[in-house]
Amino acid sequence: MPDTLQRGLPVQLVRTLRERILTGELPSGSRINEVEVARELGISRGPLREAIRQLVSEGLLVHVPNKGAVVFEAGPQEVEALFELRTALETAAVRLAAARREPEDVTALRRACEQSRALMAGGRRYAHRSSLDFHHALLDAARSPRIAEQVERVHQQISVLRSRHNVPVSHTEASIADHEQLTEAITEGRGDLAAEVMARHLDRVRQQMIEHLTAV
Repeated sequence: MPDTLQRGLPVQLVRTLRERILTGELPSGSRINEVEVARELGISRGPLREAIRQLVSEGLLVHVPNKGAVVFEAGPQEVEALFELRTALETAAVRLAAARREPEDVTALRRACEQSRALMAGGRRYAHRSSLDFHHALLDAARSPRIAEQVERVHQQISVLRSRHNVPVSHTEASIADHEQLTEAITEGRGDLAAEVMARHLDRVRQQMIEHLTAV
């Protein structure tokens, strides 16, 4: 393998494994079998281990003694803690977004909302990527790299846990409506309203996740 490709391989592997984790193909609690993954992808275990280290640093994988790398999992108490942190961070982010947004930010937010509506109208599963696109656009509008870095980590961990849930269509529709309301509040520079909508939005997601975890 050429040296330039070898150096870029861990980056590609991180993207591949991250997507598999976030979509639930590698569900929370599952072990990463290095031998099987390396064989499937036709690579050596060196670059794979480097990719695994990166995903451990992101909080998507956890090293478990005598087991190796395992996809992040959490119970109700830790989910509550994750949402406490996420709510504090994202309500601050939407206030900043309402104060700092530019026209291109509004365009990106509206595009993400339209994409979500199109997925629902087409009968396709509401993909995690659509929701991530919206929250990325929101964080871009806030222009606070430190907040964005922390939100990204928490958001990814929550996405891992939700990937195993059967989210009701009514819940998805409500989330899209929240995104649309957030977009309008940010567009109009109404930070207090945006923070209120975000807090309500995250509280509903939290409740749905806790209900699922306690019912299992």
